[in-house]
Amino acid sequence: MKKVYDSAEAALAGLTFDGMTVMCGGFGLCGIPENLIIALRDSGVTDVTAISNNAGVDDFGLGLLLQTRQIKKMVSSYVGENATFEKQYLSGELELEFNPQGTLAERIRAGGAGIPGFYTKTGVGTLIAEGKEHKEFDGETYVMETGLRSDLALVKAWKGDTQGNLVFRKTARNFNPMMATAGRITVAEVEELVEVGELDPDHIHTAGIFVQRIVKGSFEKRIEQRTTRDRAA
Repeated sequence: MKKVYDSAEAALAGLTFDGMTVMCGGFGLCGIPENLIIALRDSGVTDVTAISNNAGVDDFGLGLLLQTRQIKKMVSSYVGENATFEKQYLSGELELEFNPQGTLAERIRAGGAGIPGFYTKTGVGTLIAEGKEHKEFDGETYVMETGLRSDLALVKAWKGDTQGNLVFRKTARNFNPMMATAGRITVAEVEELVEVGELDPDHIHTAGIFVQRIVKGSFEKRIEQRTTRDRAA
């Protein structure tokens, strides 16, 4: 089975449809699948439910799909860097399912592991828990959260081989590995693509069985807020 594609556009061919749910890896702008996001925008897909820690910034990352109003709903934990997100949400154009960050991560991991629901103390007594099932364990109240799956998962890795085995580097190993397991179809973009056998098996974070398509990308790697200081004289 061929997994390697020549471009992000080719890697998404035949996978997108209106109303689909898409997981998108990354934390802020770190470890986001930059090329696949652009290809998703250019596919023209609409009414997307996007599951992602955040929505990038106004002109980069998932912010590009907010600009074109291709996203109808965000399932997120952080929304503070994107003015377009804020404007669309406050105007009622964009739905938001807000999650504590650890809860979002566990919902995705659970979905990938085939776990339909779990209980957590996080959010009990807040708006997050309203309308959800509560249960007591050892005298403590917990709220039930459901696992998350998606029609498509877009992830970004440092290295990958031609069978889709992936290695993530440092902070980019955030939501990417768990999303790779929770997508019905997973497409990965990598900085370096190698032949099977060139990756140390002990260093592989995501096994190729979870990845259906892979593409080598080129990356801008923006920083949301660059803070510097003058060097000491």
